[in-house]
Order: sequence, then C-alpha cells, then structure tokens
Amino acid sequence: MSRKPVVAIVADRKMIGVHPYHCVGEKYIDAVVDGAGGFPVLIPALGERVDFEQVLAMADGFMFTGSVSMVDPVRYKGPSLPEGQHLDVARDQTAMPLMREAIARGIPVFAVCRGFQEMNVVYGGSLLQKVHETPGMMDHREDAAASLDVQYGARHPVSFSEDGLIRRISGFAQYEVNSIHNQGVERLGEGLRVEALAPDGLVEAFSVRDARAFALATQWHPEWKFASNPLSTSLFRAFGDDCRRYQASRA
Repeated sequence: MSRKPVVAIVADRKMIGVHPYHCVGEKYIDAVVDGAGGFPVLIPALGERVDFEQVLAMADGFMFTGSVSMVDPVRYKGPSLPEGQHLDVARDQTAMPLMREAIARGIPVFAVCRGFQEMNVVYGGSLLQKVHETPGMMDHREDAAASLDVQYGARHPVSFSEDGLIRRISGFAQYEVNSIHNQGVERLGEGLRVEALAPDGLVEAFSVRDARAFALATQWHPEWKFASNPLSTSLFRAFGDDCRRYQASRA
C-alpha cells in the first residue's frame, strides 16, 4: 500500500482553563483525510522553537485553517484589534514563515479563513478589521445564536475568475458559499491573483500567481461538510492530487 502524502496543519495556541493547548479543529483534519486523501500531522504553534527545516522536509502539503483568533495587525501596519477579538501571536510566528517557504519550495498549500488572511499578509497585503462597517460592503458575519448548519449554510454567491484555478478545477462560474468572518482583504498582496469575488466586490479567494504548486486561499469554509459539496470536493481532491505529485517528485 502506498504511503499517503503528509499534510502539515499548524495548530492554534489556546487557553483551555488555566493551561495552554495546541489545537486543530476536527473538520479540517477530516477534510485532509477523507477529502484530500492525506495523512495529517499537527504542528504545534511554537514560533521560533519550531524546526522549520524539519517540518518542510517532512511535509508533502500544508493546510492553514480558520480560527477565532486574528492575525496581529502589527504585521500589516493596521489599527489595533476591536474589543472582543483575539490574537494568537504563536500561530503567526509559526504559520506565516512556513507558508512563505512552502510556497517558495513548490509544496502545495491550501489556506482557509484565518489562513486566507495570513497568506494575504505574508504577501504584503492588508486587512479590513470590520467588513460590515465598511461602506458598500455586506455583513459577512454568521449568526452566532444559530445552529451550526445555519451558520455554515450557503449565504451568498461568489463569482470565479474566468482564467482562474478554481474555475479550472471545479468547472463552476459561480457558487453559493458560507460566510463566517468579520475581517477581509483591504489591499491584496503582491503576486496574488483574485480567484473569487462576493457580490459587494470583496475578495473571497485568491491564488499565488507564480506558484509552482497548488497555492490557494478561500475566505469561506470549504471543509464544512465537504463531502456533500461539489465545489469543496473538487478543491480538496485537487489539493490532495498535488500533494501526491509533490510526494512522488521527492521519491
């Protein structure tokens, strides 16, 4: 039996009670295992204590997940976070160097939600703190009081760039996606290509223009019940296929 490609997933550092934990949501793990056909390895958010070379040498792909925490605004010269939003500096220090180097080396990368925002900042972009308070923009937040199925239900369409990666992978020109975020792209990073736009013009997905491998970021959550969503299924399959290609190239 052939070895599955190793997909590294950087954890969040969270306080549970009085103790710090390194955590990854199970929905992301499931999507890597069953959607991409990968073997997930969770990378603790240890910042400079991580042996980056060892992680990069081990990984056939990287998944950068969503989180309740936000990218530190210091990294894009933005205003302080609004009250009630949280930082995870340890994840910033771990995920962002790995992301940049993985893409530079041609290792496949799939980034979602916070990962999407990390990638924009890695490439020199900036973020809106409150999309819903920005003139002309929709409210992209979920109803926190609703059930998870409602929160993660389709909220609005996105239109895919005609010559983009998502259109080529999925065959869709547009699709209804979920919307669970209050931050978003203000200025798109250098070298990134718009892949999807919301009706209000907000960037909902982008890829790295000159990447040698799969390097895609979505603001929405394709991992949620991916198996019953044709768009999500196509994205995770393409990601997994490219992880297997990279794995074979190193054999």
